[in-house]
Amino acid sequence: NEYMKDDFLIKIETWHKSDLGTQENVHKLEPDVWKNVEAIYIDIADQSQVLPKDYKAEEDPAKFKSVKTGRGPLGPNWKRELGNQEDCPYMCAYKLVTVKFKWWGLQNKVENFIQKQEKRLFTNFHRQLFCWLDKWVDLTMEDIRRMEDETKRQLDEVSGKAGQV
Repeated sequence: NEYMKDDFLIKIETWHKSDLGTQENVHKLEPDVWKNVEAIYIDIADQSQVLPKDYKAEEDPAKFKSVKTGRGPLGPNWKRELGNQEDCPYMCAYKLVTVKFKWWGLQNKVENFIQKQEKRLFTNFHRQLFCWLDKWVDLTMEDIRRMEDETKRQLDEVSGKAGQV
């Protein structure tokens, strides 16, 4: 940002691990940094973590059942139950969100607002991802690369048009 220069930063780093969110400091932060990190656990099946205006029954993992895999619906103890299944793969997305907004009088409010919105975004996105399982579970790497190429083409078109007056 030319206006705020180095005084505004949003950085999101992600590690995907085949566990149920049990690791600490997967990003290998220095101890003096790690002590200031607030770990927030998102439970995609817990409707209380979803704002009423964001709730969609068709994107509720507590109601969804995959036709292709048989997974779901997720009950209140789904993590413990999943950990007891040897034949069902699982993964945790560890997100490290760094926000810096250096503007006297607004810094804390803006940083807290952005962190809250990131949690909301991650919660809604991962709920959708689970409920859209039947749409992506059979995709091959070739399918994914083709979709990436098409998305890039569309973005290039839009960005090319954005510069025109």
